[in-house]
Amino acid sequence: MKKLFLTLFVALFGFVAQAQEEAAGGSKISFEQKVINYGKVEKGGNGTRVFKFKNEGTEPLVLNSVRASCGCTTPKWTREPIAPGAEGEITVKYDTNRMGNFHKTVTVQSNASNKTVVLTIKGQVMNPESKPSTPTKKGGSVIAN
Repeated sequence: MKKLFLTLFVALFGFVAQAQEEAAGGSKISFEQKVINYGKVEKGGNGTRVFKFKNEGTEPLVLNSVRASCGCTTPKWTREPIAPGAEGEITVKYDTNRMGNFHKTVTVQSNASNKTVVLTIKGQVMNPESKPSTPTKKGGSVIAN
């Protein structure tokens, strides 16, 4: 009998908590895409990309902080509150003078119901002046008689 009452109490508590979350409304941030793949970019090339988002909530959305995982990535974002139904953007610039593969994150914190969102940029910076690292054979084969 105690188990039955305990189960009913937990179920009731869960329903009440869920009902309060739904009734609260608030702002909700929704991104068009959370991952941007630069692909192959030349050294010193354009490292700027834009993450677009929308406030799908019922109250204004405020981005509290937007932080990159390292100093090679610089985010800029909409500082004003975003009205319900309105859109904003976060511009991310990666330093394309750093050679090789990269995989960086940008953490967005806001007053939305989904308070923290992690965005990702990835790609590979190529050196246009680089030479192949493996030797290649020039000419045809020699056939001995």
